[in-house]
Amino acid sequence: MPVSFCAEGDRRIILWAAILASSMGFIDSSVTSIALPAMREALGASLPEAQWINAAYLLAVSSLVLVGGAMGDRFGIARIFSLGILVFVAGSLACAFAVSPGQMIAARAAKGLGAAMMVPGSMAMISRAYPRDERGRALGLWAGASTLTTAMGPVIGGMFVTWGGEIGWRLVFGLNLPLGMVALWLVRGRTPGDVGKPGVRVDLSGAALATLGLGLMAWVLTDAAAPIWVAFASVASLAAFLVWEAVTPTPMLRLGLFRNRTLALTNVVTFVLYFALNGVMFYLPMAAVTAWNVTALEVTAAFLPISLLIGVLSAPAGRLADRWGAGPLMAAGSALVAVAYAGLWHFAPDGQFWTHVVPFTALAGLGLGLVVAPLTAAAMQGAEDGEQGAASGVNNAVARVAGLIAVALLGRVAAEAYGPGAPGFGVTADTPAHLAATGAAFGSVALSASLMAALAAALALLVARPVR
Repeated sequence: MPVSFCAEGDRRIILWAAILASSMGFIDSSVTSIALPAMREALGASLPEAQWINAAYLLAVSSLVLVGGAMGDRFGIARIFSLGILVFVAGSLACAFAVSPGQMIAARAAKGLGAAMMVPGSMAMISRAYPRDERGRALGLWAGASTLTTAMGPVIGGMFVTWGGEIGWRLVFGLNLPLGMVALWLVRGRTPGDVGKPGVRVDLSGAALATLGLGLMAWVLTDAAAPIWVAFASVASLAAFLVWEAVTPTPMLRLGLFRNRTLALTNVVTFVLYFALNGVMFYLPMAAVTAWNVTALEVTAAFLPISLLIGVLSAPAGRLADRWGAGPLMAAGSALVAVAYAGLWHFAPDGQFWTHVVPFTALAGLGLGLVVAPLTAAAMQGAEDGEQGAASGVNNAVARVAGLIAVALLGRVAAEAYGPGAPGFGVTADTPAHLAATGAAFGSVALSASLMAALAAALALLVARPVR
């Protein structure tokens, strides 16, 4: 097999195709959270339906992303990458034209399927296109550009929602059409050596069991009235998934990876910390737009510092992790996130977005800037040679599952804290009772997230230092 499947002159073009495609996937969750209050009003969606608009995407990505990588190996990385872009763009257009919550949920699930094929192929294409001595620089450019687009995505989405009138939130999804078409055009015909490996098997049975188990779990956590059999079916499906992965010769998740203590602990920290992050970032725009008199564009002030600080601090935090070990950096960063979310909980009843919320989300961004690179390094350190890609995929999937469960579970926490009165959490109103109930609801979410981040800090101290 040749080192590269594309000509030397096409490498930079492949790099830009990967950047555009990855950017679409990275910005989706944050942009959707910002647009969700407007979407709920236009579609008449309840709070559980709003949770499923987010959960459908995360469910598809988290349960299928490992299979997406295997499909690239089997049928050709660029071919599956391109198919993922097409599915993602088609799902985005379906979102833009949705007229009911059910249509939106289905379209979001289609986008998640596309992302599961598209995102793993981005880094794989870069790795295959560049020789080893140039690969690190190319991946650095990919990471830097993706961080920039991830930071700017919510701002652009906020502008569309704030100034676009009734169709503003629909324009957010329409933006993916030109980005996806340009990425497809860039990659077309430039990977003639990417023919796949016909002998590679794809673990579709494992993917089906994981999707069923996680989907039923999301149902139970979202709907307090869900039948008891749903909970038992979820547990049985996930147990069957683990048994299947242990006996199948081509598992999507090799359970032997978790025999390494560092890798196992790192994924637990990932789950707990990303549970906290996703919970706050999903429900914050609902509270701010519907009760605190904040526009969708202004809400981006709470998102932008996080992306920027992660981009600025990741490189120096990675160097410090090499010197001191990943654990102390992960613990310090998670502790800052816990303090920040505790501040959000304390000041949530006031609803003072600019004086209280934005500074504390910036503090959380500082903490995450210390965490992200060391956490990735720890996941890679825990993997054996030749399995770094699998370890990275597992870590990414764990973060997505954390978001799925956080949004489902914390929605019930918010609804119970809001109370039985109208109009309900996440619905626009300007009465004092609504302001107080919204503050209590989001405060409960922030407190739960703060406790989870504190748990992540404690667990991170157990991550071993690298052996030199």
